Order: sequence, then structure tokens, then C-alpha cells
Amino acid sequence: MSDDKLIPPSPDAETYARTAVATANAVEIFDREDPFALFADWLTEAKKKEPNDANAVALATADASGLPDVRMVLLKDVDVDGFVFYTNLESGKGGQLAENPQAALCFHWKSLRRQVRVRGAVEPVSAEEADAYFASRARDSRIGAWASKQSRPLESRFALEKSVAREAARFGLGEVPRPPHWSGFRIRPLSLEFWRDRPFRLHDRMFFDRPDLGSTWTVSRLYP
Repeated sequence: MSDDKLIPPSPDAETYARTAVATANAVEIFDREDPFALFADWLTEAKKKEPNDANAVALATADASGLPDVRMVLLKDVDVDGFVFYTNLESGKGGQLAENPQAALCFHWKSLRRQVRVRGAVEPVSAEEADAYFASRARDSRIGAWASKQSRPLESRFALEKSVAREAARFGLGEVPRPPHWSGFRIRPLSLEFWRDRPFRLHDRMFFDRPDLGSTWTVSRLYP
């Protein structure tokens, strides 16, 4: 049995009652037909409520054998074509996506008691998109993209700092271009699920899915 002091207890009736009051004025989500418009609304609310990184999202990938992996990344763009993030292509996730170009996302906004899950195929962003986003990053972040051999063994923190200093000296005051091993991916969803907390675990779940990217969305409500 887990330690009661470590794992929070299940909510009691009083706690659920407070949750009901907090969510009483939430906008009804089940009259929507466009999942991207609904996601934009929820992300806009999250940016106002979350203490930091409202665009943080858990990214799940799998290697060629099907073994899953998950980590947090930052969403950098979203539109009707999909959800975009950037990374070192030689990182763990970069290698897994090269082997198995499918992924899932999970946004969890604790302040709103909401969650969005996304599943779909993955494709690279264009070089122009990657160049434009890379140019918008802070200069030190751009240098860091050259200095870090992401996901590979690092003998010491000093070795990383030495690599950063070497790359900073190499570029001097000049422009820092995008490394060839650094770019972005777009997850093109085949399904999205919008989840909203409700008292007594009787949550709201709205599910959008389509058989392929050219099809229209089917919308359904799911049991909690």
C-alpha cells in the first residue's frame, strides 16, 4: 500500500462540491464542430491561467519495435494542418520519429482542470518554417542548438559549457544559422479528445476523429 502522506487521498464530497462551483460557468464544449477552433479557445484561456508554459505538452513516440517513450516539449505553432514542435533531429525523439512517424500529445492545464489528447501522423516542417522559427529564438539558444549533442552521453557539465563557449567564439558577432540537424515536426491529427473535470469523476469527454486527413471530423461524447 502506498504511503498516504506521499499520495494525495481521493477527493471527498466537500472537495467535489468546490470543484462543481469552480466549473459551473465553464463554456459548454459539446456544440463544436471544429477541434482546432476549440483548441485555440482552450489554449487562450490556459495562457491567462497557467503559471507558466501553457504551451507545454507531453509528446509520446515509439521506436521501431513499438516501445513507447514520452517527454515534455513546447508547442510552437498550431493551425488546421496540425501541431508543431522543434528539436534536434539526432535526439531520442528525432530518431524514434524517423523510425516510426506517428505520435501522441497530451496537454494538461491543471488551473483549468482540462486536458486535450492528440494522435496522428508526423511529418517534417519545411526548411523555411524551421529557419523562420530558429531565427526568432534568443541568440544563446541558437548557439546552444549547435553546442548540444542532445540525448547523447555527457561526461560533465563543464564539457557542455566548454562546447557552448567554443560555438559562441566560432560565430562571434555574426549570424547564427540553423544547424542541419535541428528542425521541426508537425503532428497531423486523426483524433483529438477534449476532457473537462467534473465532480465525482463524471468528467466531460468530447472526441473528434477522422479516418484520414482528407475526411471530415466525426464528433462524439465518451463515457468518463
